[in-house]
Amino acid sequence: MASVTQVQARRTSSHRKRKLLDQLIAYSFIAPNFIGFAVFTLVPLVFALALSFMNWDGANSISFAGLDNFRRLFRDKVFIKALINTLVYTAATVPLTLVASLALALLLNSRIFARNFFRTVSFFPYVASLVAVAAVWNMLFSPSMGPVNMLLSKVFKVSAEDLPRWAADKDWAMTTVVMFSIWKYMGYYMVIFLAGLQNTNPELYEAAALDGANPQQKFWHVTLPQLRPTTFFVLMMLIITSFKVYDIIYNITQGGPGNATMVLVYYIYNTAFVSWDLGYASAISMVLFLLVLGITLLQFRGERHFDDI
Repeated sequence: MASVTQVQARRTSSHRKRKLLDQLIAYSFIAPNFIGFAVFTLVPLVFALALSFMNWDGANSISFAGLDNFRRLFRDKVFIKALINTLVYTAATVPLTLVASLALALLLNSRIFARNFFRTVSFFPYVASLVAVAAVWNMLFSPSMGPVNMLLSKVFKVSAEDLPRWAADKDWAMTTVVMFSIWKYMGYYMVIFLAGLQNTNPELYEAAALDGANPQQKFWHVTLPQLRPTTFFVLMMLIITSFKVYDIIYNITQGGPGNATMVLVYYIYNTAFVSWDLGYASAISMVLFLLVLGITLLQFRGERHFDDI
């Protein structure tokens, strides 16, 4: 009887060792990614949260500031301007890019001549160097000698004083940035929508055709419902990307003219690495983090609500 108990104990011990070994192997595969996340994301995030309650210029000793950095936000006109500009940029870029990428995907999903060529051309702005395409964009929209203003002047007979100065004009700078963003990123989201379109159920289109549905009805009642998960993903990525925009602003306008295109991330950069006010920059970054987190949670809640309908 004792020998049976010993055998069972050895089997249990052996099973536990195998289970432990399997877990160690699994964690060994997870470890590189988790270590990278911890070192480059989690630790800086926690440090930024702590630093938002401090005063530090990167050289002298850190001093405790309490809530002073957050109170300062409400008196900072540049921060308020950057927050408004970020919201305006997001409100303009997200729906326009969503519609443009979906329309482009619908067009390039149909049987048209040289379809693969146009798919490649549409995706090219996304993979091209941002610095290079931004330089070309500024040349095209140059107020004095740009081809766009020449076209407006020669073909559409727009007078010289009425020609837009694009990125050099505070009234047109945000429009220029939004147009560039749409052109830059719609090819990427077009590819995502194409993947969604190619996974739609063709039997639903056949049933709709038998019921006498026209192309518009098929789009609204067959295509869009099947693209709901894809649309939700694209919408979420567009909003997060728009709130974090920095590189486009840096290469097109540098936040100008007169803070007309100053956005939160660019203001964080200027505050942290130009003014060297790291505590205040961390406080701004926490506001941005809470904004993105809140909007993301609302999106997930809205998605669950639509799924329940």
